[in-house]
Amino acid sequence: MTLLDQKRAPAAAQEPPARPSRIAPWLRDLGLGIRFAAGGGREGWTRTLLTAVGVGLGVTLLFLAASVPHALDARTARDDARSETRISESPDAQAKKSDSSVLRISADTEYHDRSIIGYVMRAEGSHPVLPPGVDALPAAGEMVVSPALKDLLGSPDNALLKERFPYKVTGTIADEGLRSPSELWFYAGSDTLTPASGGHRITGYGDPGPTPPLAPMLIVLVIMVCVVLLAPVAIFIATAVRFGGDRRDRRLAALRLVGTDIRMTRRIAAGEALFGSALGLVVGLVLFLVGRQFVGCIEVWDVSAFPADLAPDLRLCLLIALAVPLTAVLVTLTAMRSVVIEPLGVVRDSRPRKRRLWWRLLLPLAGLGVFALTGKAGEYEVVNPYAIASGAVLVLVGLALLLPWLVEACVKRLRGGPVPWQLATRRLQLSSGAASRAVSGVTVAVAGAVAVQMLFAAMNADFNKLTGQDTGRAQFYASSEQVTGDAAMRTIKEFRATKGVTQVIGMVEAYASKPGKYSDDDIQPTTSFSVGDCATLREVARIDSCEDGDTFVVHPGNDKEMQGWMDQTARKGKEVEFESGSGEKLRWTLPADAKTVVSRKDPVGEDRWGIMATPGAIDATTLPGASTVSQIRIDDSVPEAAEYVRNTAARIDPGMRLVTMTSVERDRQYASIQTGLQVGATITLLLIAASMLVSQLEQLRERKRLLSVLVAFGTRRVTLGWSVLWQTAVPVVIGLAVAVAGGLALGAALCWMVDKQVDDWLVFLPLAGAGAGLILLVTLLSLPPLWRMMRPDGLRSE
Repeated sequence: MTLLDQKRAPAAAQEPPARPSRIAPWLRDLGLGIRFAAGGGREGWTRTLLTAVGVGLGVTLLFLAASVPHALDARTARDDARSETRISESPDAQAKKSDSSVLRISADTEYHDRSIIGYVMRAEGSHPVLPPGVDALPAAGEMVVSPALKDLLGSPDNALLKERFPYKVTGTIADEGLRSPSELWFYAGSDTLTPASGGHRITGYGDPGPTPPLAPMLIVLVIMVCVVLLAPVAIFIATAVRFGGDRRDRRLAALRLVGTDIRMTRRIAAGEALFGSALGLVVGLVLFLVGRQFVGCIEVWDVSAFPADLAPDLRLCLLIALAVPLTAVLVTLTAMRSVVIEPLGVVRDSRPRKRRLWWRLLLPLAGLGVFALTGKAGEYEVVNPYAIASGAVLVLVGLALLLPWLVEACVKRLRGGPVPWQLATRRLQLSSGAASRAVSGVTVAVAGAVAVQMLFAAMNADFNKLTGQDTGRAQFYASSEQVTGDAAMRTIKEFRATKGVTQVIGMVEAYASKPGKYSDDDIQPTTSFSVGDCATLREVARIDSCEDGDTFVVHPGNDKEMQGWMDQTARKGKEVEFESGSGEKLRWTLPADAKTVVSRKDPVGEDRWGIMATPGAIDATTLPGASTVSQIRIDDSVPEAAEYVRNTAARIDPGMRLVTMTSVERDRQYASIQTGLQVGATITLLLIAASMLVSQLEQLRERKRLLSVLVAFGTRRVTLGWSVLWQTAVPVVIGLAVAVAGGLALGAALCWMVDKQVDDWLVFLPLAGAGAGLILLVTLLSLPPLWRMMRPDGLRSE
């Protein structure tokens, strides 16, 4: 084909140009924003580091929260591993003696309100089973202890505690044998422990039995605790990624001047936020890994953990790594929608858009609507955790969104006043968003805490029950099965001789039966038999006259059925029979002139009835199967009186059960959740304080030049200091008002869900005070940097 033919030939159909990719501009502009954040000079790096620190503090707490499931599982696993192996489902089943069996008796005690748990043990063979963390069973007179107990015993200030443990410390319990580093635990050796003296035989460790499930109401508490502790963290992370917004907007205005459009500037701003949040992830990870090494030395509300316990779940770590940068980008893009950025540096000069109230009210109302649709949860009904969590999150986030509108609506009406007040109110009128964001985390935290405390107060009666114990008559209850010889009467005498003890209601107790032969289908009539002096018997029965040698038949008041059963054994002038577990028997005749009286509640709150005798009527040392019971009253004005009583109990019988009497008994699961809330709230408050301080410093840095200008024109530093204080105080007062109102509404809704009445509407007072005090402390800590910024060199520009 000639050249002319080629020219005349129809042009080949050309392919349409490929459509430009939408991802490429995003990646290019995000990369440009990252370059600005990483290479923006001292000002750029300062803003990036402040963002990274703010985000990093929140990420640290998120990693800590992600470690809680593993930490709880690890603590439970170690606790289960040292529990004795069950022989059968029956609690009365007894293990058989073997070469590996061990006798042990609980020797728990307290010292200055701290529980010390341990066992006195004796091997029954040459290869005894060992509890976890122990290499060899301690010999008689020796003990192995936890490191925390070893330090406590080694302190010269704890001589009374050292006296309580007359054993030689020969080793320490390893980590696998302890729930936490601060646990006070011990194993002591004995060569006299027998089943007759209270020894319980075990043949292995590691099978504690099933754990009782949480009650539905406690599940509601757990969910709310998690929401309340984590919601402020999310708020602070969202606040931290907006640090330095004014300077960023001025830089973006310069980019508009060289040709970038609105979309491109938003993507560049998102890139800067992405870099700051990614750096915050690294900072948070480093803080978590470094802090984890020292966690064993930290104890909050008597709770501590081993460093190995803080191992966050990998799935939760990936979720944090994805959610934090994504949140940073979304928050930045949302904030940029309300900013007008034009060339020539015109930033926010247009009339700001009025904040709308209607959509801010939708979230808390939607949260309350979720509760209404879910309905009430019965005491034994299955709880929907997702509905409770989502409803609570909607209410708390809605309060955080409502705060900026309220602050703006309130401050625009403020007029006049002293110069510091006018400076503060004018600043808030021009831009109240940063101040609102700074206190939004505290608002959410206080509101959630108010709701949870209302829920705790409403459930208090279900998990804190009155014991009926009269702590005015006695403060300790002691019982011992070591009654050989004169041990029973000696126990009472030694308690009475103890320093600080004012009264001992001490008795030797046994069971008396009606003699005779009975078939397997018949029940042998039996009643209790107590020996004590006249002063003691008057504390448990309504006795007018009493002398040593008297005997009494004590009836149980209005219980006619029990009275009839007791009278089958307590027959005046007839014999009763005593028998020990080993088969030893003794018969004794109830005197025909025994007086009949009515029982009286003892300090423990129990009615005691049966046969009661004074020491002159029967020799208590000869009673088979007897035990010693003592109720002890002390003089609170005597220093360490309680510790003297515990030392006496340990000296008489290391296995003596000594209980501190209390008027209220707390459910263990309920108490554990409350302790968890206290620990989590303490850590969250520390995070709030640190994050607020960083936020306050960032706001001061943004106004560094303005402050320097005011000082250069003669404004007093005290005036500027008061203006900063007022500028913080106004949003704080409004925020706490929102927190109280929202927290009370949320708490009332939760109480309605669990079908409980609100018992305390003033529970917000200490919480609101704590929030105000926290913000005041942060403001005071920010004053030294404020003085440094109010210098003429602040007029310099990079």
